[in-house]
Amino acid sequence: MNMDWNALHLVRPHALWLLLALPLIAALWYWRRRRGSAWHGAVDAHLLRHLLVAGGQRAWGGLVALLLGWTLAVVALSGPSWRQVAQPLWQSPAPLVVALDLSSRITATDLPPSRLLQARAKLAALLRERNGGEVALLVYADDAYTVAPLTADTANVALYLDALGPDVMPRDGQRAERALDAAVLLLQQSGARGGDILLLTDRADAAASSAATAARRQGVTVSILGVGTPAGAAYRSGDGQIAQARLDEASLRAVASAGGGQYARMASDDGDLRALGVLTPKTSMDDRRDGNGMAWRDEGFWLLPPLMLLGLWAFRRRALAVVLVACLAAPLALPTPAQAAEGTWWRRADQVDQQALGAGVEAYRRGDFKAAQAQFEGIDSDAGWYNLGNALARQGQYDAAIDAYDKALRKTPGMPDAVANRAAVDAARKRKPPSAPPKDGQGKQPPTSPPSQGQGQPGKDAGQPPKQPGQQSPDQPPGTPAQGKDTQDAGNPEPNPAAQAQADAAQRQQMQQALQRQGKDGKDTPAQRQAAETPQQREQRQAVEAWMRRVPDDPGSLLRAKFQLENERRKREGR
Repeated sequence: MNMDWNALHLVRPHALWLLLALPLIAALWYWRRRRGSAWHGAVDAHLLRHLLVAGGQRAWGGLVALLLGWTLAVVALSGPSWRQVAQPLWQSPAPLVVALDLSSRITATDLPPSRLLQARAKLAALLRERNGGEVALLVYADDAYTVAPLTADTANVALYLDALGPDVMPRDGQRAERALDAAVLLLQQSGARGGDILLLTDRADAAASSAATAARRQGVTVSILGVGTPAGAAYRSGDGQIAQARLDEASLRAVASAGGGQYARMASDDGDLRALGVLTPKTSMDDRRDGNGMAWRDEGFWLLPPLMLLGLWAFRRRALAVVLVACLAAPLALPTPAQAAEGTWWRRADQVDQQALGAGVEAYRRGDFKAAQAQFEGIDSDAGWYNLGNALARQGQYDAAIDAYDKALRKTPGMPDAVANRAAVDAARKRKPPSAPPKDGQGKQPPTSPPSQGQGQPGKDAGQPPKQPGQQSPDQPPGTPAQGKDTQDAGNPEPNPAAQAQADAAQRQQMQQALQRQGKDGKDTPAQRQAAETPQQREQRQAVEAWMRRVPDDPGSLLRAKFQLENERRKREGR
């Protein structure tokens, strides 16, 4: 065994605090020796010391052995170490960031019906068939914007695909280097060591090659999926000019080579995705201890043989129980790793807030908005106030939600998600019924366009988009239902509880009579359900249908507004 004294240190130095018990042990031993003799109850103390024969060195030997055993046990618990050993590394799936080119060239029709529709279908197949791992979605033209942050819920990312198009981008262009830089930054902010980037475009330039080289140096692999054909097709550029969009495979291969990845042309099956290796996440080695996968070895077990010898000596002296209690009490005084992790003494305030934020996000995803509110309260950050506003809005507490959004905006002015959600909640609060005002005592209705779920990072989503395509946007008329699947008129007033109960009872009676006549199990046709409606229910249904016909079919309006706000913020910052 080679011992490097220069590397000697303690793995658990806080265990040395137990050495402070040595004086107490000595005092207790001395008191026990003084009070242990039966003569103390029969003879005065000032006379007893002249009558008893002192044990001398033999009596003090027990104390020395006890103190020595305690010291050895404490030093062993402190974990003396002077060498490192290799440790198995933590393996995790490498995250994937998809960057889609949404310049005007994506509207070319050389891939029928269009490049855009083919790219959407390819991304849907990727999200559906990818076997685990986190995925994020970026889009770019003149600049890059985050559509969905890294998440393991690929179905959530797929909700955005139908809203993607060149019309959601603030300015036309084709700067792939911006997309690569944004993707690397997204991976770094998530704490991932490395990852993969998949770029969907038809051409690239030298700046993109330089960005791919920089990404490779940081452990990120850049692969490219070519969208289009070498023959190309005509398209209308952002300035209204007619141009030809051709697939430049040479430039794309150069960027993929610089990024250490692969290039493939878009195919009608999944062969292109398999060739790029994005359907099966790569395994990244993520060491949770240090950068080289080495850990200090605890050498405290070398002190066990001397402790065992002291135990044998104590056994002969009939003091084994005392030694065992002393040795066993020392480990009990130390907190286990799990107990130390559960407390808050050894964590910074930001770490405590991050744990509460994660617990609140989980409760929000389960639909327990009251528990999510309790977790988000007290987190004085933009993410904390933003997520608190989401939880309050889900419970119909619009005024409190708007106040929380305002506090988030004071922390981070221009926060896109907070601005969009505040506008949606404010519209829900001010919504007027289409025919008559609500009755007195009527409770608040839930927001027709619920805000997004929060997450651990400021300004980001916690697993769901700020608003789904087709939901209520601030520019829609008040009272417009947020989704086509809503069945309740958000504008008409609800009847009072007594009238509602009577109407429900009448409806149930009518339905039971209809089922008895028809001999069915509830599978009525739409015409039969309409026939069973009360006049008031029929009026409400017709009002909902009338409002739904007025909802503009523009699923990309929310992304367009979000990207425009982000673009204005970058202009103010001089980016």
